[in-house]
Amino acid sequence: MHTYDYVVVGGGSAGCVLAARLSEDPDLRVCLVEAGPPDTSENVHVPSAFGKLFRTSLDWDYDTHDEPRCDNRRIYLPRGRVLGGTSSMNAMVYIRGHRADYDEWGQPGWSYAELLPYFLRSEDNERGAGRYHGVGGPLSVSDGRSRNPMTRAFVAAAGSAGYPANSDFNGAEQDGFGAYQVTQRDGRRCSTAVGFLRPALHRPNLTLLTDLQVHRITRAEGVATGLVGRRFGAEITLRAEREVILAAGAYNSPQLLMLSGIGPADLLRALDIPVWLDQPEVGANLQDHPQVNLNFVHDEPVSLLVAGEPGNVREYVLHRRGPLASNGPEVGGFVRTEPGLPAPDVQFHVAPMMFPEGGLGVPTDHALSYGACVLRPRSTGAVRIATDDPTAKPRIVHNYYADPADLDVAVRGLRIGLDIARQGPLARYTGKLHLAPESESDSDLRAYVRRHTQTLFHPVGTCAMGSVVDSELRVLGVDGLRVVDASVLPTLVRGNTNAPVIAVAEKAADLIRERPAPAPAAV
Repeated sequence: MHTYDYVVVGGGSAGCVLAARLSEDPDLRVCLVEAGPPDTSENVHVPSAFGKLFRTSLDWDYDTHDEPRCDNRRIYLPRGRVLGGTSSMNAMVYIRGHRADYDEWGQPGWSYAELLPYFLRSEDNERGAGRYHGVGGPLSVSDGRSRNPMTRAFVAAAGSAGYPANSDFNGAEQDGFGAYQVTQRDGRRCSTAVGFLRPALHRPNLTLLTDLQVHRITRAEGVATGLVGRRFGAEITLRAEREVILAAGAYNSPQLLMLSGIGPADLLRALDIPVWLDQPEVGANLQDHPQVNLNFVHDEPVSLLVAGEPGNVREYVLHRRGPLASNGPEVGGFVRTEPGLPAPDVQFHVAPMMFPEGGLGVPTDHALSYGACVLRPRSTGAVRIATDDPTAKPRIVHNYYADPADLDVAVRGLRIGLDIARQGPLARYTGKLHLAPESESDSDLRAYVRRHTQTLFHPVGTCAMGSVVDSELRVLGVDGLRVVDASVLPTLVRGNTNAPVIAVAEKAADLIRERPAPAPAAV
């Protein structure tokens, strides 16, 4: 048995940050455990190749169970099973969300003004420092090095439709359309493994164990003491003298809690799992961003289908620019679909490529694809285990559109997308819509949404602050156990979730080390 002060479970967006920050203290022995392998695949690091990681050994390869309001389809849920986690296979979009998202949580220490210093601490933004941006941090944030004519035309078309331009979605205002900043360094992906963990691996007090799948948390007299798992076929036991910290994500952290006996007691007893703590909120409150895409196919040879051509390969190898540097959704925007809303309710992601079968199919045509994403859905689902087998996939039901208001927002967003497609700057690219709605009537657009909705891969909420963990992310009713990942977010933020999870981990490291919080930002 190996003993550490802290054992962090999950080497993803949060876990790599935690391991790096905690091990800054040379007196702390830190072990980071990751179920997947090291991030050596070149497809991890070349930005436009992230889709090649789907349904591979580097993916947990989850699906929802039948989604009742999405024509009972099972919807694919990619999750990184590799060092860096989903920060090693996402689309690299750097968005923090709207300040109201954090203020509405009502958790002490978690307002926007209190979290902004942690965003700034993590960031090394190539635009330089300012009120809303930091430099010198481990996470490289840059402007994209691929500017496709289709995505540029989309921003112009949004302007023609009456929407403002926005050069910085993480600045004073979120509304408008423009180019996304991305987590890239010199045209390569900057995951949390690259940015935070790799520079820390030389420390003698930091141990990294990849290829170790955790089966359960161990305990003694009600206190979490470590974990048991398997690595290369052998059982491994690790002891944590101070804390076990779950950073396994919104699906796997509640799964591990339930496998360890923390969860709904009736479910655990039915599976012959000894009940440690009856906590029905574990795995509940699951939220995600549903998105419905429009795919406009055409004959212009400008999509990412040309990324592998010799000239583009040469440009990337020599200069780290061009289509291979594309993150996919190069541009986008935030809109309020009704007057009087306090903040945007729809986000657009716009990519110079075809997204057949929700992004899983092989593109067959040059295309411009974009989707309307419901930013603050009211619908919630749940993660549950169906067996005591720790290697089995959890049962996931998101319940997309269970609240009819979410479907209303999706339809309004779809109408905005169709209107932008009709604007002059996009005319040469939007003449033919692949899998078009039958008409633009409300009923046909609702049917289209239900038939074609996919996930934007942003699950949160299953170990939420205020119900499963406290404001210091300690599991309520259990000593020696914290959760630090997307599952602790009580509600979704308006935007992509990677940057918020990194900020959560930055703050958690201060909480764990009992360091004073920085002064709230004056913004």
